[in-house]
Amino acid sequence: MSRQGYSGVSSSVYYSTRLTGNGCSPAELTDVDIDNLRFELAKVEDEIQTLRQALLARETYAADIRRQLGMGPLSNIKQNLSKGWQEVQTSTPYLTASATLGDISHSSVYVRTREGLSHAGHVTSAALSNVGVAITRRLGEMSHTIPVPSMRHSNTFKSLEEMVGNVKDKVTGSLSNNEDVSGFDRRTSRHST
Repeated sequence: MSRQGYSGVSSSVYYSTRLTGNGCSPAELTDVDIDNLRFELAKVEDEIQTLRQALLARETYAADIRRQLGMGPLSNIKQNLSKGWQEVQTSTPYLTASATLGDISHSSVYVRTREGLSHAGHVTSAALSNVGVAITRRLGEMSHTIPVPSMRHSNTFKSLEEMVGNVKDKVTGSLSNNEDVSGFDRRTSRHST
């Protein structure tokens, strides 16, 4: 395009830059200079509007071509997201963070912590399984030999209650020495006052 404003700086733009760019303030402009600048501004704004209309026409044409190819708006969004994600994955911050996380996950501290937590989980699971088996066995033994109301005062039930209290204290942290660890005795003493 060879029109002024597209391929180079027009003389009036150069003129306006020359006037204001050499230390002249806008107050020093003559009426002719102001009129020339207003004309140039109107011309540039008109060109901007024309370019916007041309861009809108090209975007509409591209959307029509996409529609004819079976590429709907969602596929365009999907393509843009895929391209954006690919750009993120190849960006320097992402690669640096990935390398840092890789270094951390292979560090000896991380490996030892992961193994320690895994071991603690296995031990806790085994302990809770053993407690469940013991409770089931004792309740099964008690239900055959002792009536349910008398069961609360039996040595087996108190032993079971103490064992559950000990497990609870180990899991939640032990209470002070002067407090009773069994929930049943705490409940009965609360209700008796």
